[in-house]
Amino acid sequence: MSRLPAVPEKGCPGPSELDSRRAGFVLGLDVGSSVIRCHVYDHAALVRGSSAQKVESLYPQNGWVEIDPDVLWCQFVTVIKDSVQAAGVEMNQIVGLGISTQRATFITWNKRSTMSDGVFVCAVLAKSFTLITEQRLAHSRKTGNHFHNFISWQDLRAIDLVKSWNSSLIMKLIHSSCRVLHFVTRSQRFLAASLFTFSPQHVSLRLAWIFQNLIEVQKAIEEDNCCFGTVDTWLLHKLTKGSEFATDFSNASTTGLFDPYEMCWSGLITSLLSIPLSLLPPVRDTSHNFGSVDEEIFGVPIPIVALVADQQSAMFGECCFQAGDVKLTMGTGTFLDINTGSSPQQTLGGFYPLIGWKIGQEVICLAEGNAGDTGTAIKWAQQLDLCTDAAETEKMAKSLEDSEGVYFVPSFSGLQAPLNDPCACASFMGLKPSTSKYHLVRAILESIAFRNKQLYELMQKEIHIPITKIRADGGVCKNNFVMQMTSDLINETIERPVHTDMSCLGAASLAGLAVGFWTDKEELKKLRQSEMIFKPQKKWQEYEMNMENWVKAVKRSMNWYNKT
Repeated sequence: MSRLPAVPEKGCPGPSELDSRRAGFVLGLDVGSSVIRCHVYDHAALVRGSSAQKVESLYPQNGWVEIDPDVLWCQFVTVIKDSVQAAGVEMNQIVGLGISTQRATFITWNKRSTMSDGVFVCAVLAKSFTLITEQRLAHSRKTGNHFHNFISWQDLRAIDLVKSWNSSLIMKLIHSSCRVLHFVTRSQRFLAASLFTFSPQHVSLRLAWIFQNLIEVQKAIEEDNCCFGTVDTWLLHKLTKGSEFATDFSNASTTGLFDPYEMCWSGLITSLLSIPLSLLPPVRDTSHNFGSVDEEIFGVPIPIVALVADQQSAMFGECCFQAGDVKLTMGTGTFLDINTGSSPQQTLGGFYPLIGWKIGQEVICLAEGNAGDTGTAIKWAQQLDLCTDAAETEKMAKSLEDSEGVYFVPSFSGLQAPLNDPCACASFMGLKPSTSKYHLVRAILESIAFRNKQLYELMQKEIHIPITKIRADGGVCKNNFVMQMTSDLINETIERPVHTDMSCLGAASLAGLAVGFWTDKEELKKLRQSEMIFKPQKKWQEYEMNMENWVKAVKRSMNWYNKT
């Protein structure tokens, strides 16, 4: 496995430099949908200091979900400072920074001023009022300010565009022609194109919506004064005071604008949606020297050596390095990923191909299915005072024999694979006068396990790779009721790690490999520890009737918003 130096000198680090780096610490950050978290890791991959802040989502209109970028930036800087302080170390002991981010959440902003100090000084010395005025004007137009808030991956504002495009004549022509080409060539790329549909979770049509509705963005594009980026790209831009503009393969592959077969931005999709390729950042390796944090921010120039999408980061943190390794993340949403080796795999039912990571010549691909509302359902129950905290839900569920025929459909943001209905609504069904909040809470937890079963069955059906192991992470995996029920439903053993913040660890691991803090992936495997192993205790037949009734409830919740 190739290892990249953390600084731009030629050659590999010398022995003394490696020793000093291995004696330092690496930072792993995860900018999630609910929490932004930072851990300081030592050479044993133990957390020496931590800090976290809640990410506040904004809901300006029904179905819209946004994040204030200025607030997020302040939180990002604060959690780094606080975690380093909590670890009792100095900033100059941090040898590398890895950043994991929520995916397909994006922003557009002005390019920074192209006026260099040298040009300005020359203008002053020449007393060229015209030149000074022109440069100042350019500076005012190119401020680096954002045009709008972050548009979250949960946002549904482009849902009408999604429906329109997916039912359009153009898409039908693309699908039919690619089916013919796949029949003739047997190329997986044409198979993928024949099955491609737009999704509200993709960046693509939400970005098209911004182009159509924000005149300021349209004008900036015309003036070549607009940048686009997912959270990772924007943070890199901010950390380097505008000197770096890039993303990595894992983040790019989640946008719906990237071709994982050609490993580049898709000329077809961008041309269909009139998205200029010049807006999109260059795509770099996941473990890579992205530059250094500007010294003014933390007092020292910390190397930024990993950018990675959160689910891919969790996959790396779980050491799911081999084909057939499976990761089940239950956080804000549920994400089921399987390592498919070096080849992307497209399925009919909703598992989609992603780039897991690229490090040198190594490219690892994943197939992923997801459910949008997991932790959000539990958080909603807390807001309604159905429970005091997430930990209490486990006790409440275990205190009952069953949910007394009450079923919950977790669909605040629609239903993803295998149902793929953005118009489904969240609902309780089977309520009775005897229903208590305990029944409601148990129904919510059961719905999470039922969705896990749906995703797992789809993966088994469509991804023809033998499963080697299953590892869980995310905040909801701390709930033993959900974990045990999932193990029973899929009839598989599931490992839970000691530390469930795998996105942080994955980002730190990738950063550590880049700077020689850890030698290779074999060393990372030895450092990983399981906290608990869940084995099936009940047979599927004991759940079969309940799941059949839950599926009925789900079907009755589908296509709800089309009926209003």
